[in-house]
Amino acid sequence: MLSSRSAPRRRPAFALRIFALCAIGYASHAVSDAKREPWASSYQPPASLPVLIRGADLLTGTGERLEDHDVLVREGKIAAIGQDLEFDGAEVVEAKGRILTPGLIDVHSHLGVYPSPEVEAHQDGNELSDPVTAGVWAEHAVWPQDPGFETALAGGVTTLQILPGSANLIGGRGVTLKNVPATSYQAMKFPAAPQGLKMACGENPKRFYGSKGQAPTTRMGNLAGYRQAFADAVAYRQEWDSYASKQAAFDGRKDKKKEDPPTPPKRDLRLDTLVAAMKGEVKVHVHCYRSDEMVNMLDLSREFGFKISTFHHGVEFYKLSEQLAEEGICGALWADWWGFKMEAYDGIQENIALADRPANSCAVVHSDSEEGIQRLNQEAAKAMASGQRAGLHIAPERAIRWITANPAKSLGIDDRTGSIEVGKMADLVLWNGNPFSVTGKADLIWIDGALAFDRQRGDLAPRSDFLLGQPTREVLQ
Repeated sequence: MLSSRSAPRRRPAFALRIFALCAIGYASHAVSDAKREPWASSYQPPASLPVLIRGADLLTGTGERLEDHDVLVREGKIAAIGQDLEFDGAEVVEAKGRILTPGLIDVHSHLGVYPSPEVEAHQDGNELSDPVTAGVWAEHAVWPQDPGFETALAGGVTTLQILPGSANLIGGRGVTLKNVPATSYQAMKFPAAPQGLKMACGENPKRFYGSKGQAPTTRMGNLAGYRQAFADAVAYRQEWDSYASKQAAFDGRKDKKKEDPPTPPKRDLRLDTLVAAMKGEVKVHVHCYRSDEMVNMLDLSREFGFKISTFHHGVEFYKLSEQLAEEGICGALWADWWGFKMEAYDGIQENIALADRPANSCAVVHSDSEEGIQRLNQEAAKAMASGQRAGLHIAPERAIRWITANPAKSLGIDDRTGSIEVGKMADLVLWNGNPFSVTGKADLIWIDGALAFDRQRGDLAPRSDFLLGQPTREVLQ
């Protein structure tokens, strides 16, 4: 029973440890493969005990800071937020003086498709057979045993989008995962999250294919390649719409024996994806650095009727921040990467702070790195500091949105995660200090209310098979 607190109660320390073991069985709680559609998520949260996190300072992800507040977690959801809460049978976590945030979300990762160790056998992020490979899905190459998932979790990352690489004009579909141990990507797949579509403008496609004597070799060729692909998709959609009309007319006939049913068009997996983008069924994510190329991509989206969800990398995002905020487009940006190629030359360290200024802005800190994903909080701290040096005051309760609520919006899952609000998934991180500091570390992490990480317990979650190592020759003998 939920009630006001009359006197503090402390649970034995071992009880929290027993509760922690509930997190180990994520994969075993997956939906049976026999009961799901092909490629659908089989993830289900494991059963978990009620948890009462008491006395924490909350950075909610909504722009608020709530000091000395309690959070009650039940059945994988945030059940109550307030002060002096009690709930019979809940495991109590004393969090006085510590900061509680939503779980961190990385919108741009290649974990699992470019896993560790970095060897040729693991290079599955770019399907380089054609400049337009919209038919491939990154999830079909995700290796759940990538040790990078574990190190990302230790940094507070509970959700991440895995994208194809950027050598292609249109590289294929991305997938959003819950960062839980599993033996298949289906058991990690965020339920009902929209897929992403990875597109890339600028140097990468023209450099890769141009070096092989293939088109595109110029930025003109890039745009022609996108336009032709979407033009083909428009014609493909019309074929299927025509077929659907004929099939509906056939189904409405009383005497179907006088005429054969219509023949459906041949499926094209590449065009399926582009039609889905035009219908808004997948989120379009565009790797794009320069402001002029972002404007070109906006014109492309208008010509073919799709919406860009997010520009990734965008070192010149600050030049268009007002316009992009008005159009509801997020900027997934680095704190200080710049200058490593010509299209990244005009980057500034105030980029994220300036991208965050307009009303309705959606600034996001992303990693694009198996190492950077381990410290998204520190990358956000660098962006805060750069903004403050430029005279832009950014409070922690605002900056936390860059790695929680805003990436959830970019991925189309903000109705379920990314903030500490009643009814949302209990994806939470309790920090041992200021998360916007190099000394701030994640102490406890819950995913859907189950304890997934405890800094005091290195063996809480199953280890990657790769990290377990190989038996010695003596053992084999």
